[in-house]
Amino acid sequence: MRRPGLLLGGLAVMLGGMIVSSSAHADDMAEIRALHAEMRRLEAKVEQLESRHGMTHDSPHVLAGRTLRSGGRPSGGGTSGSSTMGQITAMPDLSRLTIGGPTLSDDAQAAAAAENTMTESIVPTQPRLDLDSSSPLAITQTGVDSLPPIFRIGGVSVRLGGFIDFSNIYRSKNLTSGPATSWGSFPYANSPNAHTGEYRPSAQLTRLSVLLQGSPTKDETLSGYIETDFGGAAGTANSYQTNSYTPRIRQAYMTYSNTKWGFHVLAGQAWSLTTGYTQGLLSRHEQLPPVVDNNQIPGIVFTRVPQIRFIKDFGRKWWLGLSLEAPQVAYAANGGSHAMLTGSSDDTIASSGTTLLYSNAGSGMLNPNAKYSMDVAPDIVLKGALDTKPAHYEIYGLARWFKAMAQAPNGPIRERVSFAGGVGGDVTVHVIPRYLQFTGNVLAGEGIGRYGPGMLPDATFKANGTPAPIPEIIGSMGLIGHPTPNLLVYLYGGVESAGRRTYTANGYQYGYGVNDLALSSCNVEQISGGSCDAQTHTLADLTVGGWWHVLQGGYGAVMSGVQYTYLRKLAYKGGDGASPTTGGNTIYVTFRYLPFQ
Repeated sequence: MRRPGLLLGGLAVMLGGMIVSSSAHADDMAEIRALHAEMRRLEAKVEQLESRHGMTHDSPHVLAGRTLRSGGRPSGGGTSGSSTMGQITAMPDLSRLTIGGPTLSDDAQAAAAAENTMTESIVPTQPRLDLDSSSPLAITQTGVDSLPPIFRIGGVSVRLGGFIDFSNIYRSKNLTSGPATSWGSFPYANSPNAHTGEYRPSAQLTRLSVLLQGSPTKDETLSGYIETDFGGAAGTANSYQTNSYTPRIRQAYMTYSNTKWGFHVLAGQAWSLTTGYTQGLLSRHEQLPPVVDNNQIPGIVFTRVPQIRFIKDFGRKWWLGLSLEAPQVAYAANGGSHAMLTGSSDDTIASSGTTLLYSNAGSGMLNPNAKYSMDVAPDIVLKGALDTKPAHYEIYGLARWFKAMAQAPNGPIRERVSFAGGVGGDVTVHVIPRYLQFTGNVLAGEGIGRYGPGMLPDATFKANGTPAPIPEIIGSMGLIGHPTPNLLVYLYGGVESAGRRTYTANGYQYGYGVNDLALSSCNVEQISGGSCDAQTHTLADLTVGGWWHVLQGGYGAVMSGVQYTYLRKLAYKGGDGASPTTGGNTIYVTFRYLPFQ
């Protein structure tokens, strides 16, 4: 016969286990119900955003590895398949993998993280490889925002993006340039390189990115973004046996966003605020042309530099941004018998004998083989933007300062500072929503050369050594078409044109845009390369291309692209009546594998 105490103890243990089991089950069911509610809330948010931007509701959305249809229940947890006519197949749900902690710390973080995806990535989750945008993330960036988290580290989600790129490049003139074309370097007829072409295959545009996101509260977002390719060329890099080109920073920045206040901060290396945006002014929504060339095309306004940026949105319709960006000055290189500078180590103004110091070789962690300008203040960009259903508009102002140290013969050393800048604007119009977009940008002012891919000079000098900003205008227009869900085509035209900044001394002109140089030798063919002191007036281009979305499924996506660019380069007319011109053709045939799409 069993003792009563032992029997009662056993019953107590059994009852406790049942209570614990029941409690755990109840907690699990409560969590499941909360997740379903959150999924329905996010689905409604997607519908709201799609409606705001004139998008249809007939395409499914991916959330946590499940395929959802707008206005419906989850359709199931498919694991593989293909995308056809706007249909997508859900990827395996990897977002629950954790390292070093739970998936999320609490319900507030879960809701905030979900809101992050909508906040930082305004574009709703469309088919995995979205070619409907005027600046498709799969081509111009890495598409990382549209992807689910691969795993989480504590309360931080980790998203991976990028692609493997193989580009075949042909140019009708030999520039000895990689997959970033030096548009301003097309040679005149006096150079033997003007009479031969070049073929250059490259995998340097292969790109990788990581997006880290966490949510202190439901209204706040902390993000870190790193993007790299292989566009670096160390002193030992060559193409003889191994193409040892090095990784480099494309972008590396942190952001803070508060959706309640409509306040956003960015610090690090990113696209300049002068770059156009598809909507809003948030990072990773830049209006980049879907071209292959890593140096864009002449007429596009951009830099990609360290900066700190402050953005305020007003109802996510009106936007105001202020950015303080790392400056550099590209001074005009001068040659010829009466050039501005003598070209000596202590560069001297030929007309006055004033000695100049305006750049230094790098040291520390800077490139010792490169020259860095003497900077007095950051470039300042102030931009306003407006989002409407048919279009996105931007207008901005740019302020810059240039500095040089000058010493007149037998005089003291003086610091010379000049102010420069300009005004610009961008527009994106959905001419036929989902089928055709128009984009345009313009920047006009003085000392703005480095903001264009042609890299026309920012400034020359006055006789006393003061930097003299050069007038310039940069602009482009483009059409982006989407005849089918798997095809994107584009047509762009752009121009960069520099004005004159000269003075006369000793009977000669000095500065940039002079018209008394002897330039007839620029058109004389010489195998040794004759002299040509021509100064570039205008770069103009016409670009046409397209991308074909070949394959997509659980294995990723494959794309192929073809692009043709015609460039025309015109110099200022010389004193002998010669007007040197040149031009060239560039063709890209590119293949990309996007494993995360």
